[in-house]
Amino acid sequence: MDARVKAIIAHFTPIGWIVALVLNSENKEEFTSFYIRQTIGLYIIGMVINLIPVVGWILSIVLFAFWLLSLIYAVQGEMKTIPFGEHFQMWFKAL
Repeated sequence: MDARVKAIIAHFTPIGWIVALVLNSENKEEFTSFYIRQTIGLYIIGMVINLIPVVGWILSIVLFAFWLLSLIYAVQGEMKTIPFGEHFQMWFKAL
């Protein structure tokens, strides 16, 4: 399977993220790993944001925009980080 396809799969729900992680574990490709790290960061931040009433709604819209931007970059085949994405790359470099 193409690295770009695995990166796109990682963006669709946490289950898609797990599927992409498993598919990438056999033959690690840097492009897929990059987006696996980026999307896990988005999912974790999203869970935390949802715990905050009212403000969480506004922040969820911003987070959705970051997710969409990440998905667009993955579809285009570019390895660009979203805001705070460089932190996700450092924190989850084992993935």
